[in-house]
Amino acid sequence: MGQRVAMTRSSAGTRIAYAVTGSGPPLVYVSGWLSHLELSWALPAERAFYEALADGRTLIRYDKPGCGLSDRAADSAYTMVEELAALRAVVAANRLDRFDLMGVSLGAAVAAAWAADQPESVSRLVLYGGWARGRDVAAPELQRHVIGLVRQHWGLASDLLADLFAPDADAGTRTAFTRYQRESASAGTACAMLALAYQVDVGELLARIGAPTLVVHRDGDRAAPVAEGRRLADGIAGARFETVPGRSHLPYIGDVAPLTSAVRRFLGLPGRHRGGAPTLTSRQREVAALIAQGCTNREIGERLGIAERSAEAHVERIRYRMDFRSRAQIAAWYVATAGGN
Repeated sequence: MGQRVAMTRSSAGTRIAYAVTGSGPPLVYVSGWLSHLELSWALPAERAFYEALADGRTLIRYDKPGCGLSDRAADSAYTMVEELAALRAVVAANRLDRFDLMGVSLGAAVAAAWAADQPESVSRLVLYGGWARGRDVAAPELQRHVIGLVRQHWGLASDLLADLFAPDADAGTRTAFTRYQRESASAGTACAMLALAYQVDVGELLARIGAPTLVVHRDGDRAAPVAEGRRLADGIAGARFETVPGRSHLPYIGDVAPLTSAVRRFLGLPGRHRGGAPTLTSRQREVAALIAQGCTNREIGERLGIAERSAEAHVERIRYRMDFRSRAQIAAWYVATAGGN
């Protein structure tokens, strides 16, 4: 299953990157934390999660302003207005009149606000790991500490957040995700997004949501207590609330099958989905390892005793087989699958 990346512009003129995967009725996905369409596609765990959602649906994801392939925003206040403008631009670019909508983490608040304001556009609403009021997610002193650490030591903070968001990640995925955060956005953008997460309040909007809604939350989520998910569901008339086992806030880390099965059933799809991640030959893995070390094609050829042109051909075959567009994706994939070494 491949993804097609394209660009559109928000009403503010900001370029927004979006990716389309799969086929079928549209499912628009609003991420919570920092994203990078290319690097996320290179992380096997994250890619498998998106492919599970896209089996029977046209999954549409996007990088928020200041993240990934989208235009870098000024390191200033990040608002719900910007969030909704980016979502509106993606919906318009794909000419969507009505669609299923899924929001994750902070994206749950964004999706809820959209469903309240644009009820005619949402067929079904899925909210995972979310909350209605950011001030209830963590104590004020903890919020200030996290934001301050990100601002002053983005490298250290990205490692801390990997532990908070993904305690069940294996060593390779954790290392890749730690790097992925820093490559997705600047420290300033990360601080601004965290500030919005702690300030957001969509409590008064929930009663206006009329779409059938599933609120799903991991029972041991370390970043967003399960009680916040229950409060979110309580505010939406007729919402179904489900808990699934796990500690990780990131939906694609840990035991993912219960989560994807719950979402797929709610969307009217079979609980199970087709799997099958792409793999590389032993030679291609050798090439990928050298790319992760920063080697050029010439250096790869010298290390493996092959011609530079042959090394280039191996790189192109890897990109084709894995549906990658860049060497950075190959490097991220290798780090995630090689135990973080």
